[in-house]
Amino acid sequence: MAQFINDLTFLFQRFGWTDLLDIVLVALVFFIVLMLLRDTEALVLLRGVLFIIVLLVLFTSLVELPAFSWLISTILPALVFAIPVIFAPEIRRALERVGRAGNMSFLARTRDITEKQFIETLNAIIKASGRLSERHHGALIVIQRNQGLGEYVSTGVPMNAIVTPELLLQIFYPNTPLHDGAVIIVNDKIVAASCVMPLSSTGVLNRSPERTLGLRHRAALGITEISDAIAVVVSEETGSISIAQDGKMIRRLNMERLQNTLLAFFQATEFIGGKSLVARLLALFTPEEEANKEGEEL
Repeated sequence: MAQFINDLTFLFQRFGWTDLLDIVLVALVFFIVLMLLRDTEALVLLRGVLFIIVLLVLFTSLVELPAFSWLISTILPALVFAIPVIFAPEIRRALERVGRAGNMSFLARTRDITEKQFIETLNAIIKASGRLSERHHGALIVIQRNQGLGEYVSTGVPMNAIVTPELLLQIFYPNTPLHDGAVIIVNDKIVAASCVMPLSSTGVLNRSPERTLGLRHRAALGITEISDAIAVVVSEETGSISIAQDGKMIRRLNMERLQNTLLAFFQATEFIGGKSLVARLLALFTPEEEANKEGEEL
């Protein structure tokens, strides 16, 4: 016992702030990995991998098994290369989240319309969502932000039409050719309808006791998990309106909350009325008055 206390005291004496930082960083990495894999099928795979690793370590350390140890040391490098393949979707999703988190507001792409025009577009979406909700017509409306959605636009029917409540009502009218799928809106135009969206694989909706959250809600979460788009969903069964953003869903919205939530997701600097990209860059290195003057000249 005395020897154990002496060893413990020796370790604490040599323990510095760099060691504490080292432990915190390792713990942070494990915490981030577990948070990213939470509510996914990959978490079950991770448990299986950890169980196998612990089992192999016990076998090779507690029992003298030369042939088995040689086999494990030979196979282990192959398992290391197999992990990125097994967890490829989760790794891609994590890198996409990091990439979106790294976006700086002053480098955000400016929209080709004014803020007034875009607000009119949002009002058209809100008005159409209210009517669709009253009639219990299912709908999925995806609004593009900084990240392009060309890959998903190509899966639908090109339209390139100005957003109006009447057009959205016609698109999502039951049993019409375009009602099954998503509408993608870029600036103030519907670029395509009947688009195929990726389904969410996080299992967020599986915990919901309601069975009214179907493929539209999974598709809304899916597109917001892999992009910075905003998705508006109208339930066909209940008529409730929901908004998905960054893999999270805000449900049971009335018209006022729907309007406030949508407006909160967009900044004035995204539009022509805000400062241009060059002006915003110059503002970082020049006094405010000079930057404003140069921005107006540009």
